[in-house]
Amino acid sequence: MRIVVVGAGKLGYSIASLLSKEQFDVIVIDHDEGQLEAVKNTLDVLTIFANGASPITMNDPDIRGADILIAVTASDEVNMVACILAKKHGIRHTIARIRDMQFMSEAKDYLKENFDIDLMLNPELITANEINRILMTPAALDVEDFAHGKIRLFETKVRRSSPLANIPLKDIEFPKGVLAGMIFRDHRMIIPHGDDCLLPHDNAYFIGIPEEIEKFSQTFVQRDARKLHRVIIIGAGRAGRALAPMLEKQGVRVKVIDKDPERCRLMADKLVDGIAICGDGTDIDLLTEEGVAEADVVVCLTEDDKLNLMLALLARHMSHNKTKTVVRVARNEYVELMEKVGVDIVLSARLLSASEVLAFARRGGVVSVSLLEGAKAEAVEVIVQEGAPVAGKPLMEAKLPRACLVCAYVRDGEAVIPNGATVLQPGDRTILFIQTQFSKKVMQYFKGRE
Repeated sequence: MRIVVVGAGKLGYSIASLLSKEQFDVIVIDHDEGQLEAVKNTLDVLTIFANGASPITMNDPDIRGADILIAVTASDEVNMVACILAKKHGIRHTIARIRDMQFMSEAKDYLKENFDIDLMLNPELITANEINRILMTPAALDVEDFAHGKIRLFETKVRRSSPLANIPLKDIEFPKGVLAGMIFRDHRMIIPHGDDCLLPHDNAYFIGIPEEIEKFSQTFVQRDARKLHRVIIIGAGRAGRALAPMLEKQGVRVKVIDKDPERCRLMADKLVDGIAICGDGTDIDLLTEEGVAEADVVVCLTEDDKLNLMLALLARHMSHNKTKTVVRVARNEYVELMEKVGVDIVLSARLLSASEVLAFARRGGVVSVSLLEGAKAEAVEVIVQEGAPVAGKPLMEAKLPRACLVCAYVRDGEAVIPNGATVLQPGDRTILFIQTQFSKKVMQYFKGRE
């Protein structure tokens, strides 16, 4: 499959990197030689120095007739034009980054129908939704819903005081409808068995029926944990302006700090009871005055990764580690570092968007892909195809790779946690945990015969 990426910026680079690792034929176009050079030197892709929104570029033999075009330049208009031209030059599917929130909220269907865009990406909106989901689930580092909300994934950090720590999983009475799906320990993915234990500092992933997961998640809530009443957001950019109203609707008191007066004005227009404060988020006197020590959560959403880290550590220090911190990063490699130094939740907007692109590119029954642990592992929702090797036989006989676990499936609207004797049928919505490097191999088991 040939995939064209227009725009070699941070998002374009992340998408091209993921797709090239999946052995897709990737072509990256940009008219910035510096950005293109970085791609050329580090990724196994073809690069073309050109204007991605030009009909001359689209007529290039390497581009014309490609399978997918992904336009992720900094300009919504350029991305839309690139998608229109792509369809005119025989490219079957198009994806565009659309950053304008008004387009996404008021003109999404219009763009899809009239501009022939198959998938629209708004990294800031995706990030805001993800933060909102996580904050509304106690003790969660990550929350994902699958199969139209019938299956939920819950990630948490195992603390020393956890009642489930150091006990073999076979001796733990998990609620019916909850499965311990994956453990991440010392950068290693473990598909757990009965003799495995959850150890302090593990990142543990559980999957199951949402109501049961919600009850089960209370096991990991610290006794002194505060309910979510007050949130301070530092950064009134697009992600901040999307997140604040979501939290307000759920009864959370929100304060937003940004030193740009225009951003504060835009934020104030979106808030009902919340407050937009024009000021420097690094000003300790301002943070003290606005009650950062009493906040339940501080969310750092500036465009500067290093500044976000500093703000999160400052908030933790001022609250004596009582305040939960959430940081949005642009560089994926910072995720692990920030978690090590004490930031509670670190989200990569690029990885969240790349997950959607990856699911679209794989197709063949793949509904969604959630990249976990900095893209070392994935949670994948896939529909079992007619004639797939895994269909019609017990899972214990399906010979799936060890780096894969079938966690749950939905059939006729009912969610089920499987066991070795479970027989999957064509049409089942199946949720898998997979070590990313084996994902292409695993997907073959769920696809129909060509």
